[in-house]
Amino acid sequence: MKYPIPFDERELKLKTIQMRKDILLATHSAGSGHPGGSLSATEILTVLYNCILRHEPSEPENEDRDRFILSKAHITPGYYSILARTGYIDPAEIPNFRKFGSFLQGHPKKDLKHGIEIGGGSLGQNFSVACGLALGLKQRNKTAMVYDLSSEGELQEGSMWEAIMAAPHFKLNNLCMIVDYNNLQIDGCASDIMGVAPLDKKFEAFNWNVIVVKNGHNLKEVYDAFKKVEELSKTTEKPTVIIATTIKGYGVSYMANVCGWHGKAPNKEEYDKGIQELDDQINQLNNQQ
Repeated sequence: MKYPIPFDERELKLKTIQMRKDILLATHSAGSGHPGGSLSATEILTVLYNCILRHEPSEPENEDRDRFILSKAHITPGYYSILARTGYIDPAEIPNFRKFGSFLQGHPKKDLKHGIEIGGGSLGQNFSVACGLALGLKQRNKTAMVYDLSSEGELQEGSMWEAIMAAPHFKLNNLCMIVDYNNLQIDGCASDIMGVAPLDKKFEAFNWNVIVVKNGHNLKEVYDAFKKVEELSKTTEKPTVIIATTIKGYGVSYMANVCGWHGKAPNKEEYDKGIQELDDQINQLNNQQ
């Protein structure tokens, strides 16, 4: 398969900047969308799709592929970007986000040709799908892994904890949940609305392997966590959770850690400012060579 590729921190950093430019372009072009949570998950998606997942864009239904399930399904600007930048979607489609006639819907629709394993509407539902996929793969003696990206806001829902309880019962060591823990949701701080801490102790009590990533924007730390998941999947019979502390809106100064950018698109002035910041980051990185 084309992926995974070797870890190269500089190249991955450039990919994250391009992804952030795509996120701004998609939401600005649509006049709507969810940039904040897309930006917080950028490093996670970049490392996962480039260096961890076994997948081949020219064979999107390959039975041996690893599966990725987007549970926090509103972050399609980031999701479509990583699919575009790894060969599933033409990057020229990104400005068509949320446009009539475009397959780049606000929440994803199942479309294996374009790398989308499952659709997503109401949040908190797709982790149960991930559990079912992992169980089905084990029953067919497949070695593929299932990776799910969820948010701490989804963990305020009871359906999530039912699935979290089921996963170790069925010994789903081929399942990994990544929690994009940016502590912001549409109404404010998650810790104020319905706190979910301490997540590590809760998952341990539910018989999960737990990996804590203190900085979910540190590419090496994220990569090391995923490599640990691979190791644990071979040495234990438990599912594994990565709890990654992130910053909503990370990488764009005026969006960082601001609740209001949960579901708001940048206007022309804000878009231009964000793109300039990201271009400056590219120039700074190139000057360090």
